[in-house]
Amino acid sequence: MPKEINYSLLPEHIRGGAKRYIENGVPPGDFLQAVFEDKLVTSFALADETNIERMFDIAKFLYNEAPMDCRGSRENMEAWIEHEGLSRIEKEEVVGNVPE
Repeated sequence: MPKEINYSLLPEHIRGGAKRYIENGVPPGDFLQAVFEDKLVTSFALADETNIERMFDIAKFLYNEAPMDCRGSRENMEAWIEHEGLSRIEKEEVVGNVPE
């Protein structure tokens, strides 16, 4: 079973989007998509004032909490969404299958 993810590092108004993406593979909004795709300049361009102020915390969350497979590129995000995030991994563990 994956470790418990601490979403409290994120600004409150983006926690739900990050959680839905990580746990269920639900595509996030434009800002979080840029963050998860590791697009720094785009992330700042799309960030609201709170997210700009908390960008260090957001980066810390990605590095310390978010699964490595869900971030880093558009291809990683597309694969994560296709495989329904952690929910599919957890389902496969329950039935004894190995995730692809």
